[in-house]
Amino acid sequence: MIRNFRELYSYRGLLLSLVQRELKARYRGSVLGFFWTFLNPTLHMLVYALLFGVFMKNQIPNYAYFMFVGLLPWIWFSTSVSAGASAISDRRDLMTKVRFPAQVLPATVVATNFCNFIFSLPLMVVLGLIFGVVPSWHVVLFPVVVLVQMCFTFAVVYAVSAFNVTFRDLQHIVMNLMTLWFFVTPVLYKLSTIPEEYRRVLQVLNPMSILITSYQAIFYEHRLPDTVPLVSLLVVSVVLLWGATQIFESRREEFAESI
Repeated sequence: MIRNFRELYSYRGLLLSLVQRELKARYRGSVLGFFWTFLNPTLHMLVYALLFGVFMKNQIPNYAYFMFVGLLPWIWFSTSVSAGASAISDRRDLMTKVRFPAQVLPATVVATNFCNFIFSLPLMVVLGLIFGVVPSWHVVLFPVVVLVQMCFTFAVVYAVSAFNVTFRDLQHIVMNLMTLWFFVTPVLYKLSTIPEEYRRVLQVLNPMSILITSYQAIFYEHRLPDTVPLVSLLVVSVVLLWGATQIFESRREEFAESI
């Protein structure tokens, strides 16, 4: 794992260049261009707010803001995993080049979506101010939660991108799995609304549940995240990242031939 990230650091110029190219190319040719970075999560929020806040009369105060707090990190994660699954298999033009660093491609996907996440944060703050929710000192824990999500996201993306080179059906399975994963993650509802026996299972089996509730604790509830689940997830994420990089390294020599 350490060698993998040392190589990433040595190729940081290439990584930065690819991230910049992806950010520029994502909305190239569209009229609104970069503003889609803000419009996409906003439109998602409006649809769910209309459905669950108006039609289904959700009782959560400032529901649109509550949902937006969880929606932004979810979009970062889900988009990274969905696009990361084919990060290697779709780039034959680069993988067939001599000594191209394959680990840069999944990292580019995660980093690009992380940038979109960061760019959307001011919109979340403005939305909070509209609802009268002002950020508190608890935001000092925000970088810690981001670090945990970064480790977990890298682990998942490295693993699925490596396996998808051989098993191309995986990218389609992942896209459908992300839909199911979204609805068992407390983005649209509070975790406390789930019966206790299912709540514990959800927290154990769904790492994104821990992350989303941590963001909600910081920005919506103005309290510190639950320490034990977050630290446990950090340890698990590091172990998963180590395993994912080992899998990636063991299969890297086959990438050029398989695609």
